[in-house]
Amino acid sequence: MVGSLRDLAPIILVIGFFQVFVLQQSVPDLVGLIVGLLCVVAGLTFFIYGLEMGLFPIGESMANAFARKGSVFWLLLFAFCLGFGTTVAEPALIAVADEAAKVASVGGMIVDSDESRSSYANGLRFTVAFSVGLAIVLGVLRILKGWSIQYMIIAGYMMVVIMTMFAPREIIGIAYDSGGVTTSTITVPLVTALGVGLASSIEGRNPMIDGFGLIAFASLTPMIFVMAYGMVI
Repeated sequence: MVGSLRDLAPIILVIGFFQVFVLQQSVPDLVGLIVGLLCVVAGLTFFIYGLEMGLFPIGESMANAFARKGSVFWLLLFAFCLGFGTTVAEPALIAVADEAAKVASVGGMIVDSDESRSSYANGLRFTVAFSVGLAIVLGVLRILKGWSIQYMIIAGYMMVVIMTMFAPREIIGIAYDSGGVTTSTITVPLVTALGVGLASSIEGRNPMIDGFGLIAFASLTPMIFVMAYGMVI
């Protein structure tokens, strides 16, 4: 909890400084603000503790178990399902998809109805989740084969630039944001634990060099797939 307070201190100081010295206004609902801040501190504390206690160990242990099993098929299937499942559950992605559906309906790009907005938002979520699943599979293959990450990332961003030239303007911003919101509170801990655990279990692989980088793929592929989704829809 002390660590959570220390991490939140810069945000509190920045907001307090601009509220009091720049805007020169009293803080609205000070009691509610303090209660909310305490809830944030408690939530962040338990979240970090939960990651260290549960998600990181289970991710690493499952990666070790699959490496010992020696079945590439089941490992890649697990990697895809992990990437897909964690991304579908991401609160940030749900929020962005719902907001994108509302804007699309107001802008006349889709029918202004609850069913149409729900279909658009779900299509966007599942497109991003599918792309992250493929990204994790690609990242696991990189660890297994020892491929160089920089060339793969360069090729991926070249594809992003090319897709940007042909995708509808209305979808480009959503696609770029989708690349960021996928790597959030649920996906990052499990995917990172998978990469580090897998690299630690394979002879000749360095967890520091080969274990990280999966998140980079998970941020890259949604931009490509969402722009393709916009071109089709």
